[in-house]
Amino acid sequence: MSRTARVIWDDALTSYNFGPSHPLAPVRVELTMALARELGVLDKVEVAGCEPAGDDELAMVHDRGYIEAVKRVSATGAPDLSAGLGTADNPAFAGVHEASALIAGASLAAARAVWEGTAEHAVNVAGGLHHAMAATASGFCVYNDPALAIAWLLRQGATRVAYVDVDVHHGDGVQAAFYDDPRVLTISLHESPRTLFPGTGFAEETGAEGTAVNVALPAGCGDTGWLRAFDAVVPPLLREFRPEILVTQHGCDSHALDPLANLMLSIDGQRTAYAALHRLAHETAGGRWIVTGGGGYELVQVVPRAWTHLIAEVAGHPLDPATPTGEEWRRLARERTGETPPLTMTDGRNPEFRPLSGGYDPGDPIDRAIMATRKAVFPLHGLDPMP
Repeated sequence: MSRTARVIWDDALTSYNFGPSHPLAPVRVELTMALARELGVLDKVEVAGCEPAGDDELAMVHDRGYIEAVKRVSATGAPDLSAGLGTADNPAFAGVHEASALIAGASLAAARAVWEGTAEHAVNVAGGLHHAMAATASGFCVYNDPALAIAWLLRQGATRVAYVDVDVHHGDGVQAAFYDDPRVLTISLHESPRTLFPGTGFAEETGAEGTAVNVALPAGCGDTGWLRAFDAVVPPLLREFRPEILVTQHGCDSHALDPLANLMLSIDGQRTAYAALHRLAHETAGGRWIVTGGGGYELVQVVPRAWTHLIAEVAGHPLDPATPTGEEWRRLARERTGETPPLTMTDGRNPEFRPLSGGYDPGDPIDRAIMATRKAVFPLHGLDPMP
């Protein structure tokens, strides 16, 4: 389906580094790019660099006082708890502003390429830092690059932007940035805030005119339940909203091996979601698709495989799941982490689901979550909440 695809990359994107014991280890994106290169995925795309976001660009979403606070921390490495830097989630480190601004700049470069038509699809796997708020760092995120990309698109004249977030955590920072802006539809599928950070993302959080959409799924839902929920909520809303551009965040911490969450998806289920979003980008947004990474804390078994599949999907050349990972990449993964890497690009699953249109079970917690969302927002879009 893709005509042109661009990957935004600079080796300096790995300088976003909270330290050796922090879950958000930059080796995950290093190994992703190495695996994509070994499997020939990067041969199917244009790889382009980026510049750090400037202060005026960051100020589209963040308070200028906060930007100055991040810069002060960056210069010295000293914590500033009022800015959310110096906590266990967001340790302070020298160079934090420069590293964070470069990730933001990469997502802005992706947005610019798609808006200006130099690429139909563009991806920043180092991005997706969706928890950062206007005046504070949160949840491993300093600058909110997906929100910045959306804000930039609005400044260029976009009137309808859709954002779909499949990270296991609620996309709270992006929702907050556009909660009262009917030009932006935000859809987040995530583990229930009753059991997972950040404690927001209930179905009742609907924003302006129902443009904030939250699917709060029970722990352990797995591929079948997650895909059923996605199919019941995301396609109908995107078809009704008809965005000019689709922005997606692809945290792969929904995987069963992720140490921080509990949704229990497989690589194969995640790959199925990527393909569905690609189809929806073409069906509803004229093919204009901006893609970011996000969370994901199983650094060898999950993140590199998931996001290599993602890049391949963006490129329009999806990988056969049975593809071997490659001996050279496995050697690199062992050297960099000491872990035994996976042999193939699959978890051996063949995800299938039963659409909600076949009927729903009020005793099923997944179906209850789906219906809570549909009842909260579908009528506000002129859609029937009932299957």
